[in-house]
Amino acid sequence: MTESNTAAESLRQISVNKIYVKDLSFESPGSPQVFTEQFTPETEINLQTTNTDLGNNNVEVVLTITVTAKKGDTTLFLIELAQAGVFTLFNLEDPEDRGRAVGSFCPNVLFPYAREAISSIVGKGGFPDLLLQPIDFDALYMQSRAERTAVAN
Repeated sequence: MTESNTAAESLRQISVNKIYVKDLSFESPGSPQVFTEQFTPETEINLQTTNTDLGNNNVEVVLTITVTAKKGDTTLFLIELAQAGVFTLFNLEDPEDRGRAVGSFCPNVLFPYAREAISSIVGKGGFPDLLLQPIDFDALYMQSRAERTAVAN
């Protein structure tokens, strides 16, 4: 083997194989009455990531986003989106490297697709545009890691 082949084989890489909507739910329980008045909704956003090892260095990462918009006690709309992707992780055997890849890098790749899907479905539901702000998945991963370490100690 040449030196360049050895260097290429040891290079850590992540390949995006497929990005898809795994699950999508939209509910507007207060319609059509909610469209008869002006309102500024209170919006709550929850995030969760999961991953499944598919073998052969492939992993499915699922970014689940739940958005609830309310006016007082009235739910205007509820969205649950599972945006998924299949990624190939090359030379990421170290648990820390692998954890950072599936906990930060992959959700960062999926987020723009999730943001577009949510914005589109909110508009199709008759509501004003909803633009999710950027999320620092690296900071969220580090926070989660620190919490797991604190619990373990």
